[in-house]
Amino acid sequence: MTSIWTKLGAAGLVAASLAAAAPASAQGYYGRGWSPGAAAAVGVLGGLAVGGAIAANSRPVYGPPPAYVPAYGPGLYEECYTVHRRVWVPGWGWDMRPRTVCE
Repeated sequence: MTSIWTKLGAAGLVAASLAAAAPASAQGYYGRGWSPGAAAAVGVLGGLAVGGAIAANSRPVYGPPPAYVPAYGPGLYEECYTVHRRVWVPGWGWDMRPRTVCE
């Protein structure tokens, strides 16, 4: 698998060879070529088109799908309450301790 740097280097070499092989025009901007404003507009629109294509090709960054949670079920809506029980505490004696009971 080739890296992105290898591909960018190859594209740069191709672009440099094409630019070196193009003949220079002595007619200026308005003779046979485009005006500077038209060239800038084409460059901006081409950049937007390439950027849109790259953005459309990428994976969406969404969260995971929601987990299924039943509306009600065993253990979801348990009723809990606190009761006081008499317990033996070694070294102390009998004591009242709170306990949570869930049904």
